[in-house]
Amino acid sequence: MMQLTILGAGSSAGTPAIGCECVTCRSINPRNKRTRCSSIITLASGENILIDTGPDLRLQALREDICRVDAVLYTHTHADHLHGIDDLRGFCQINRKQIPLYAYKEAVAHIKEKFGYTLREPCDYWDLPVLSLHEVEAPFELFGTLITPIPIMHGRMQINAYRIGNIAYMTDVSSIPASSMPLLADLDLLLIDCLRIKPHPTHINIEQSLDYIGQINAKQNILIHMTHELEYEALSKKLPSHVSVGYDGMKVQIN
Repeated sequence: MMQLTILGAGSSAGTPAIGCECVTCRSINPRNKRTRCSSIITLASGENILIDTGPDLRLQALREDICRVDAVLYTHTHADHLHGIDDLRGFCQINRKQIPLYAYKEAVAHIKEKFGYTLREPCDYWDLPVLSLHEVEAPFELFGTLITPIPIMHGRMQINAYRIGNIAYMTDVSSIPASSMPLLADLDLLLIDCLRIKPHPTHINIEQSLDYIGQINAKQNILIHMTHELEYEALSKKLPSHVSVGYDGMKVQIN
């Protein structure tokens, strides 16, 4: 069994949003408290594969009692998906091991430019992150599990979704190229971007998310990367049985 834990189901501003008095932001329902978007997959062999390092990583790890990260898959390098990278040093310190990062070519270049100090070989000092960086375009194996990068569009920018076994993780998507659709066949679980009710130039909205869910036809589907426009209970009541609203701390086990 693999276990996926949603660390954060929120958009770049998080929910509640600063200064907002809307129903979702004032809600006492913990499922309306959304940190920035990230998930972690725990393999049957025990390794943890983290997807993105958002700025809330430290709080998410403390909340979920995560003491080990064995690899990181980056979807892209916008701040809400990258800028928690320095918090990886805690996992390096605890486990005394270098953590490999995987990303597409442009993302690799961005990480080298902005966070080059994290890219170092293990030594006697663990006061900084100790990371290695790997460019990926084709499927590769990680801890005995097949990882498939899936090109998707985020506005005008091509980024990566990932297929990990029969789980697909797709955040910050505005469209899925036809050439990528076969890579999403026969999924047990799909996590997919669902920014808000109204259309947006760089993200799909609820209507588009449900349309892609129908095309992909995974057994189970979870909406992620949501703004405060989407209130948990109200949205849940509108969805078919095979679609769920993701929330921070949500756990799903997949064969």
